[in-house]
Amino acid sequence: MGHQRAYRAAVAGKHRDNNTGIFGVRVDVRRLLIAAAVLFSASGSAGYAQSGPFAGLGGNWHGGGTVSLDDGSTERIRCRASYAVRGASMDMTLTCASDAYRFNLQGEVVSEGGAISGSWSESSRGISGTLQGRGGNGSFQVIASAGGFNASISLSTRGNRQSIVMRADSQFRGASISLSR
Repeated sequence: MGHQRAYRAAVAGKHRDNNTGIFGVRVDVRRLLIAAAVLFSASGSAGYAQSGPFAGLGGNWHGGGTVSLDDGSTERIRCRASYAVRGASMDMTLTCASDAYRFNLQGEVVSEGGAISGSWSESSRGISGTLQGRGGNGSFQVIASAGGFNASISLSTRGNRQSIVMRADSQFRGASISLSR
């Protein structure tokens, strides 16, 4: 049967393809390797991200909202968030900006029995502090503290939608942010 295909290809003026497999199916080894790598990495990371108190948060998020300042003004902001989940611990980055305002919040948190603790920093203002709170199953309430600064942060995730609400006692009065994947 393979000889008949070779003969037909020769008659039609085509050369037999060296990548044609035993059943006459073209095999593109590069594509197979890429597909296998994508499938392996997707299934491996999905299974890993599904466990622990931060399940469902892992990955990159984007969206927008508003920031409220102490003078009563509000501004629309665009935001990006990234969460690196490792079981009961998570590294996070939240960057938001408007034409006149920007903040870059980074944090490292650990969950132990529903209690959340960790550290945070805000690079554009050069401040850092601690995080304490509770949460799990996509809903977290924490207090971010530093010398002379306290803010409450609520984070709620449902599927590929996330809501973050911050309230503070400084010139930054708060923010309301909606993100999606």
